[in-house]
Amino acid sequence: MELASSLKGQINPRLLAVSASGVRSFDAMVSSIPGVVKLTIGEPDLNTPEHVKSAANHSITNNDSHYAPQNGTEEFRQAVVNYIHRTRGLDYDPATEVVATIGATEAISSTFFSILKPGDKIIIPTPEWSLYFPLAELAGAAPIQVDTSADDFVLTPKHLEQVLEEHGESVKAILLNYPNNPTGREYPEEVLRGLAKVIEEHNLFCIADEIYSDLVYNGKHFSIANAIQDRTVLISGLSKSHAMTGYRLGYLCAPADLAAQINKMHSLMVTAVNDSAQAAGAEALNNGEMDPVESSKVYVERRDFLASALNEIGMPPVSPDGAFYLFAKIPASFGTDDLDFATRLAKEGKVGCVPGSYFGEGGKGYVRFSYAASMNTIQEAAKRLKAFVANN
Repeated sequence: MELASSLKGQINPRLLAVSASGVRSFDAMVSSIPGVVKLTIGEPDLNTPEHVKSAANHSITNNDSHYAPQNGTEEFRQAVVNYIHRTRGLDYDPATEVVATIGATEAISSTFFSILKPGDKIIIPTPEWSLYFPLAELAGAAPIQVDTSADDFVLTPKHLEQVLEEHGESVKAILLNYPNNPTGREYPEEVLRGLAKVIEEHNLFCIADEIYSDLVYNGKHFSIANAIQDRTVLISGLSKSHAMTGYRLGYLCAPADLAAQINKMHSLMVTAVNDSAQAAGAEALNNGEMDPVESSKVYVERRDFLASALNEIGMPPVSPDGAFYLFAKIPASFGTDDLDFATRLAKEGKVGCVPGSYFGEGGKGYVRFSYAASMNTIQEAAKRLKAFVANN
């Protein structure tokens, strides 16, 4: 069925102007290839821990099936506050400074639409998760892509100062994602404190997407909220740390007056998060501290195997500090067109990865491999990848 002809062209022009997720579209193309081995989507192949599933089952059995408070159940919000205090030493009021969301994605959407307005600019270091760009544009803001590849994929305070000098007072906010998707790079504490000083001096909002913070392999995660809590929206969730992607459970922490406005936007979009997911999330945060530790052991083994294979064939990856991705340089013999390389690798080599340019200006000439797949899948992908590069 087609839309009534008189309504064609009446859809929101901002929505028409942005593209659908390149990562998802490319994954759909890869998935249609018979016999392909996929290292595309960042979804853990591990199962949700049993004690977390039991909490969800208990919630369902006990008819926990009514509308939750719009900002989340008291149990879940208190679990978030306890977890953030335990892991970062930060204190938030569970009644006024925490919002449960439909994954970290909705937390980002609600935050962008609460902070940004037409004419604003938001700084987004790249390479970066591609969702941020269209969301900023839908809010009427202009995303400023900052290429970090020359600084080992970390935005430095000096570089941030240069960008702010160029773009002036129209810059409203900065988005930081660490450990980073797609590079796996973590931001050291000294860099974050330097960035925080610049952010404060220029009176910016800081949106910190810390969804991979429980999957840090070297050292301890440091949040920029520890330096500028009064201007930071700290966003995270349970999808990556506890293999709960399908539960669609995230959260944000922010100063009370800002959290109230974000919660307003959140409630207008989705009303509230379902009860059973929050019961599972509370269990994960309260009693699942070792779950991501055990998962990390699995991911490190996979990371090391795949990194070794990539180095052997002339595709040196960025050294990841966390998350579960390897961001690898295309072999020199293939040029710099990452979309062409990834397409050929999928169609001819039967291995799926994601073109680096989908993650912004800083990702050109690279491809992303997810090692959230099984070791058997990774081993087969490495074998095929070696043969593809050798024969071209």
